[in-house]
This record gives sequence, C-alpha cells and structure tokens, in this order.
Amino acid sequence: MGNLLKIFLISAVPLIEQRGSIPMGIILYNIDPIKVFLVCFLGSMLPVPFVLLLFNKIFEWMQNYKIFNSFSNFVQKKLDKNTGKMEKYKEIGLITFIAIPLPTTGVWTGTAVAAFLKLDFKKSVICAAIGGLLSATAITIISILIPSFLGY
Repeated sequence: MGNLLKIFLISAVPLIEQRGSIPMGIILYNIDPIKVFLVCFLGSMLPVPFVLLLFNKIFEWMQNYKIFNSFSNFVQKKLDKNTGKMEKYKEIGLITFIAIPLPTTGVWTGTAVAAFLKLDFKKSVICAAIGGLLSATAITIISILIPSFLGY
C-alpha cells in the first residue's frame, strides 16, 4: 500500500485523524507537505457524512448491549462534556472544536456532537470542512517546523 493511501486512511481513523497522519506523512514518509495536507484533509472528511447520518442510530443500538457499555459510556461522557459549548455557539463552536488539534477534538468527535445535537446536515458538513482545514493547516505548519527545531 502506498504511503499516500496509508496517511489518507489513517486520517479517517477516530482520535488519530490529522494529528497523526500529517506528521507521519511529512516527517516519517518525507512526502511534500502540500500533498500531505490535501490527502489528510480529504481522508478526515471521508467519515463525516456517515457519522452525521448514522451516529445516533448506532449509538442507540450499542446502548442496548452490555458488551458496549464501557465504550458507550466513554462516548457519552465526551458528548456531555462538549455539547454545552456546541449548543451555545452552534456553527462557530463546531468549527472551533474541530479546528483545535488536541486529543478528543477533531472531525470525528465534532461531527458526532453535531449529529447528537441534530444540527443541520449541510451546515455540519461545512463546519467540519472549515474546522478540518484550519486544523490541517496548524498541524502541517507544526510538522514542518518541529524537525527544523530539532536540527533535522
């Protein structure tokens, strides 16, 4: 499997997303940062429509089975933690939440919160794209600068 495909797929994985795939592409695989930026942004957007359309149904189904209790409790805590800000600020809150490249933020979590709050589908996709672009920009810049700071 080619390295571009690897970082594309990794950028679609929850919790890893662009935070892992962009540094991997730039630092580990030494791929052109612009290519990495585009491929990882597109990869992170891949799950957005599916999460928006299916999250609530799958989450409700999972809550009916004990085997998923720890996972559904983890997800519920993350949703409860982040929904207040989202309800207050809606689109700006969603963009900001997705744009901040920290653990448990990002496209997956932001989109799940949007689905949970039943925000408008089209607006949620646009917010995810804007937040994803901002996040990818920050992570790309950091991934370019870190090796130079470390003397590589």
